[in-house]
Amino acid sequence: MKYRLDVTRRRQNKNSALTLIELLAVIAVIGILAALLLAAIPQAKARAQRIQCVGNLHQLGIGLQVILSNDRGYPLYIENRYNSWINQLEIEGLGISKPATNFMETGVWRCPSAQWLNVPADWTPMCYGYNAYGVLAVGNLTNSPGLLGHYDLGSNTRTQIAESEVVAPSEMMAIGENFNGSITFMRGHLPDEEKRWSASSRHQGKANVVFCDGHVESPSLKFLFEDTSDAALVRWNRDHLPHREKLSP
Repeated sequence: MKYRLDVTRRRQNKNSALTLIELLAVIAVIGILAALLLAAIPQAKARAQRIQCVGNLHQLGIGLQVILSNDRGYPLYIENRYNSWINQLEIEGLGISKPATNFMETGVWRCPSAQWLNVPADWTPMCYGYNAYGVLAVGNLTNSPGLLGHYDLGSNTRTQIAESEVVAPSEMMAIGENFNGSITFMRGHLPDEEKRWSASSRHQGKANVVFCDGHVESPSLKFLFEDTSDAALVRWNRDHLPHREKLSP
């Protein structure tokens, strides 16, 4: 009787033990699952960062609407009272009466995906810029179809773009991601932006922008910076015209 019990136990132990092939199969399955998990983590992180960036621009869009409601005009690019549109939006739009000295580096002003290379110690790169010049090259102060403001050379004064001057608020970009760290959102040479700042890696070939009516979109970098169709160009200009003749050669 005892002999039979010992034989039965040995057979049960033998049947319950994993063979080498089964063990290798389990290890292989675990390895595959681990690889899938590791691949999913960066994608989930990138998606979370993209959502946060969209949320940032949504908040900036709300601040812009507050200023429009109070002033009936858009912030000046170079502001008479606050130095720049950024300060005006922070103070009047977002209601921060006494901004921290480093506010441009934190909170809604910071895209979590932005990475800056070889940044000088005395320079604070900006993640978001203002559509000051429309399709024009930077530097044109008197003929800008963007939101720069009206500049008078004689008196060296600036007046804001009135709300009524933007023909199609839902079709004109106001603030968007830039890739050179400036306070300006403008058409650029995409290969240069890609070479210097790895623009396409920020949001998988897209950029987030908030329009004059406050809604946010994520167009492709090529549509933003290289497309010269009417549909692409009118989004830069307050008169809702392409102004292709004003594009840089």
